[in-house]
Amino acid sequence: MSTKTFPDVQIIHGDCNDILRMMSKKCVDCVYLDPPFNSGRNYVLDHNSQIGFKDKWTNDDYRTFITTLIDNIIPLMKSTASLFFHISADQMFIPEVILREKFKHVTPIFWKKSRSKNNVKKKLGTAIDILFWCNNGSKRKFNLLYQPKDPYYEAHSFKNEDARGNYALGHLVTEKSKSNGYKYSFTVSDRVFNPAAGWRIRREALEKLQQDDRLHVPTKATANLYKKIYLHENPGKPCMDLWDDIYSIAQGKETRKYPTAKPIKLLERIIKMTTDEGDVVLDPMAGSGTSGQAAKQLKRKCILIDQNHDAVNIMKDRLHIQ
Repeated sequence: MSTKTFPDVQIIHGDCNDILRMMSKKCVDCVYLDPPFNSGRNYVLDHNSQIGFKDKWTNDDYRTFITTLIDNIIPLMKSTASLFFHISADQMFIPEVILREKFKHVTPIFWKKSRSKNNVKKKLGTAIDILFWCNNGSKRKFNLLYQPKDPYYEAHSFKNEDARGNYALGHLVTEKSKSNGYKYSFTVSDRVFNPAAGWRIRREALEKLQQDDRLHVPTKATANLYKKIYLHENPGKPCMDLWDDIYSIAQGKETRKYPTAKPIKLLERIIKMTTDEGDVVLDPMAGSGTSGQAAKQLKRKCILIDQNHDAVNIMKDRLHIQ
């Protein structure tokens, strides 16, 4: 199966392991894998629907299933490719052990999928899923993304103002507990700053900030020098390993098309972060095809696989595939 000749969206009905074994090697740029969670439950869309799947395993069977699946995916990944393995926090142990055996780099991303759980009385509310971000290459593809600014931070931090606009204060001095910064004295407006712990940046970088009028000189004699962070130039906070700004379909505005469907914003972030336009996204257990919709909207190609006939029909309808 060549990724150069297939359509931008390809939907395949069948067992994912059989199909993965037939695919060309090193042909995909990103894999999103949302397998059964070993939850001990059966899932249906609603009480009037038969759309869904069974998720009851022994631990040994589940371990074998995940190992086989990962073994079939790895040969398809380019050296710059990433795999995102989606799992519930309470069932993360078996997949994590397998992933750390198979990949050189495994980074857990914590997705806080819900604001609160008001319907639990005898256990803790479940709010976290884990996305294991995995790759074997030394230069995985990565595009820096930003999460929205915290409303409280935005309202209270950008109170300073000059001709450019409102700005917050950014640290230039190394933390006192570290004392390993760049050591030099620096003069601004006839005041000499020479922090004991040192500076976070080299003199040349500080001089550029001074030349561009991006230094905030405090009125208090003992206060530190700061850089100006302008509100209109600040896209948000660089994406962290805690994603708390995307909520599950249950707490959003999307219509659920499959029992375990994930919000499109989650897939958009994954795809934007690790692929470029024209790259290939693979989803071996695609369910309702959210990854395909996100990939299509972002001008990526996608391969969607599912053995559930209902899921395939949902994907074809969603993505307008005959």
